[in-house]
Amino acid sequence: MKRDVEIEINGETYARTIDPRMLLSDFIRHEARLTGTHVGCEHGICGACTIQLDGEPVRSCTMLAAQAEGHRVRTVEALAAGSGGELHPLQQAFHEAHGLQCGFCTPGFLMTLEPLVARGEALDREQIRGEISGNLCRCTSYQQIVDAVVLAIERHGGE
Repeated sequence: MKRDVEIEINGETYARTIDPRMLLSDFIRHEARLTGTHVGCEHGICGACTIQLDGEPVRSCTMLAAQAEGHRVRTVEALAAGSGGELHPLQQAFHEAHGLQCGFCTPGFLMTLEPLVARGEALDREQIRGEISGNLCRCTSYQQIVDAVVLAIERHGGE
């Protein structure tokens, strides 16, 4: 039996009739047509599908779309949306610090780390490594990702 849902993603409401078993990651990619959220393992292990639900990072591949109703969903597409198309400061730091190679895992890292950077907390490299421990990257060393986060935090603190 199908179910009607209305899900707010990046400030826009998407009303659809869906299978109740549809995953949030599938809703985002196939119904909302926002393909920045990547699906890797489909078991919540790799972190590629990480989005923000009410401001907190969550794995969209382990959550049903219907569970997102009544919540604010934010995807990687929202990061640069408010800045006139310019890169979000965290995205810019990833670029400058060479924190990505193929880019498949990058949206998950960004959505995991953006609330952390936005809070402006002073974190050391070990704490940053702990924060990203649930996100896997097969291409680059995590050192450049940590460097990017340090750079973004330093810049945020200077604002």
